[in-house]
Amino acid sequence: MGRRKGSNTAQTSTNSSNQFEGTKIRFQDAEDDAVATDSSNLDESVLAVDKATEDVSMGEPEVSLVDSDDKTSADYYFDSYSHFGIHEEMLKDGVRTKTYQNVIYQNKFLFKNKVVLDVGAGTGILSLFCAKAGAAHVYAVECSQMADMAKQIVETNGLSDGGVVTVLKGKIEEIELPVAKVDIIISEWMGYFLVFENMLNTVLYARDKWLVNDGVVLPDKASLYLTAIEDADYKDDKIEFWNNVYGFDMSCIKKQAMMEPLVDTVDQNQIVTNSHLLKTMDISKMAPGDASFTASFKLVAQRDDYIHAFVAYFDVSFTKCHKLMGFSTGPKSRATHWKQTVLYLEDVLTICEGEAIVGSMTVAPNKKNPRDVDIMVKYSLNGRRCVVSRVQSYKMR
Repeated sequence: MGRRKGSNTAQTSTNSSNQFEGTKIRFQDAEDDAVATDSSNLDESVLAVDKATEDVSMGEPEVSLVDSDDKTSADYYFDSYSHFGIHEEMLKDGVRTKTYQNVIYQNKFLFKNKVVLDVGAGTGILSLFCAKAGAAHVYAVECSQMADMAKQIVETNGLSDGGVVTVLKGKIEEIELPVAKVDIIISEWMGYFLVFENMLNTVLYARDKWLVNDGVVLPDKASLYLTAIEDADYKDDKIEFWNNVYGFDMSCIKKQAMMEPLVDTVDQNQIVTNSHLLKTMDISKMAPGDASFTASFKLVAQRDDYIHAFVAYFDVSFTKCHKLMGFSTGPKSRATHWKQTVLYLEDVLTICEGEAIVGSMTVAPNKKNPRDVDIMVKYSLNGRRCVVSRVQSYKMR
C-alpha cells in the first residue's frame, strides 16, 4: 500500500458513517457523556475518544531478523508485530485505545467473574483492562515475540503467577487453552480497509472453538463504507509523476501505482458524494467466508466537481454495552492510525450535483497470501458532462 508523503498522522504496516442510515446513533464519549450524532452519511463523526491524544508519527514498523530461508508472508506479518514501535503507535491512538478502555471500564457487568480470551493481545493492554474490570481470568494469546514482553508487563503489574492474566505465546489455531470455554472474546483485529491482514478469521476460529453459547464478542459489529473525493493535486503527484521522471518516460509504472491503494488521512473538504454502506459484519454470527463479498453502491454528488478516487473507511460498534459505544475511521471523524483507504480512478470524472456513480465492489483475500486483499470495482457515470464505464482492480499488500 502507498501512503501520502508528508502525512502528519501515524503509519503502520497493518492492518461511514454509521451502519444505521437515517437513525440516531449514540456512542459513549471516551471521557464525557454519550453524544448523539446522525448516522454519519459523512455528516458528523461518531467517536469514543479521549481528547488527550493527538496524531503520532512513528514511521514504518521494524521487522525482526530470523535466520530462516523458509519464511512465508505470514511469518513476516507476525515479525512486524515483534517490534515495540507498532504497539506504541496503536497504544497512542486515543480513538482506538480509549474506546476499548471505556467499553471495558464502563461495562464491568459484562466482565465481572467472567473468563476472557484476548485474541492477538500484543502488549496485553486489553487483558489488563479486563482484569481491572473484574474478570475471573484472562487468557492473552499473542503469536509474535511481543508475547515475551506481555508476560513481563503482566508480572510487573502483579497479575501473573496465580493471578488473573495468563499470556500464551502461539497462534490461536495451534494453541490449546487451559479451559474448555470462555465467556468473552475481545480483540482489536481490524486492519486497513477493515479486512487487511485477515485477522478476523482468527477471531472467528476462536469464537467457534471456545466461546460459550451465550458468549460475547467485542467488538461485535463492523461496517465498511465508500465515498468519492476530489484529489487532483496528489493524484498528479503519485500517478502522473511517472510520465516524466527527470526527463524520462516511466509511465509503465503508472498501472502498478494505480493498483496500489493509498492509506492516508483524507480532508473532509475533498468529499464530493454521500457515503454508501458496503457491508456490515456481525462478528458474533458471521461465517469466515462472509468477509469476502460483492456489494453494489450508489454515490450521489453533493456539488459540481471532479472525482479522482474512491475512499473506503469503517465503523466499529460494541452493541452489548449498557450504551452503544464505538468509533468511526471516516474522514469527518477524529484521525486514527487506520486513516482511510484511497483507490485512485483511471478516469477523472466530471460530475454535476445530483448525478450518481453506480457500481459494485468485490472484496476477497488474496489466494496466494490470505492476509492481503484483492479489490475489484466496477463503476459507471452517465452524466451531462461525463459518460464512463470501467472496471478497476486493486491489490492491498
